[in-house]
Amino acid sequence: MSDSRLSALAHLLVDYSVEARRNQKITISGSVAGLPLVREVYREVLEAGAHPNLRLGFEGQEDLFHRTAQDHQREYADPFQLYETKNADALIMIMPGYNPHELTAVSPEAKQQVIRARNPIMETIFSRWSSGEFNWVGTLFPTAALAQEARMSLQDYTEFVFACMHMNDDDPAAFWRAFSREQQQRCDRLDQAASIRITGEDTDITFSCRGRTWINCDGKNNFPDGEIFTGPVEESVEGAIRFTYPGIYQGEEIENIFLRFEHGRVVEATAAKGQRLLEKVLETDEGSRRLGEAAIGTNYGIDRFSKMMLFDEKMGGTVHLALGRGIPRSGSRNVSAVHWDMLKDMKNGGCIYADGELIYRDGRFLD
Repeated sequence: MSDSRLSALAHLLVDYSVEARRNQKITISGSVAGLPLVREVYREVLEAGAHPNLRLGFEGQEDLFHRTAQDHQREYADPFQLYETKNADALIMIMPGYNPHELTAVSPEAKQQVIRARNPIMETIFSRWSSGEFNWVGTLFPTAALAQEARMSLQDYTEFVFACMHMNDDDPAAFWRAFSREQQQRCDRLDQAASIRITGEDTDITFSCRGRTWINCDGKNNFPDGEIFTGPVEESVEGAIRFTYPGIYQGEEIENIFLRFEHGRVVEATAAKGQRLLEKVLETDEGSRRLGEAAIGTNYGIDRFSKMMLFDEKMGGTVHLALGRGIPRSGSRNVSAVHWDMLKDMKNGGCIYADGELIYRDGRFLD
């Protein structure tokens, strides 16, 4: 793909998102499918005076691993990647863009082995990020496989991706800085709240956020971005929620998910499709039955479900809850190898209350 917006996106990721500086060590994680963007990011890191370290994957790599690996290999935590994670200054991830259903035939048990083994790496990333030692951002390069998943032509999908990122603006960084200021006002308001209630179809769920922080997602860690989230007090979650869209877990779809919580734990979980996988995810560890995140999508440029959570969870007019690992920066104490976002449409009768006051209705904040 030859598109001037790729170089502009690469500059935004390096300069705005991770704020690369001279002599910093920056890992670039990508794949052959996203090579045009990987190349531009590599160039931008060099031009910033930093030191790029490239990790490049290939199509079918995860499938080959699972078809060939033995149990001891699935349970192996790469010490070189862990060292890199502990010592790098920033990470720029360009999602693979290959067949998202590549691992459909892999057993839930095998997937969980790998997730648990890689958990120290993920914990290190989030811990160092929360302490301010480390920056990271994840994005994607539009490919035919992702376009097909979104039921769009590659050209239309590419335009959708760049529009959501505001890469058609004269100054995308200026847009995201203004967006950040607006979102911070909402975060400041919600930081004063002690409790949140979400209602909607088959949904009435409450949680405490007393002492927790609402995080402004403004393009620093995900690109595109557009959400605010917090870590609910772990034992406080009560009630039930039905998710509108399929929950996508490692390429598999779990449809019509319904969860009921008591004292912060999932005590009932049903799905019209994928019940066995849903149960396996919940059995991963103690933290996988608790919420690590509650979030509100605020990017109204994302106007359709594309089966790519990087975009879908930011969709304006939705909320999402994540089972498993919480983000320490939000105050969450939930620890898990799982972090799984599930999405609910709020545009038709959905409401959010902060300390009993209605602040959001039909997919929009009332202010």
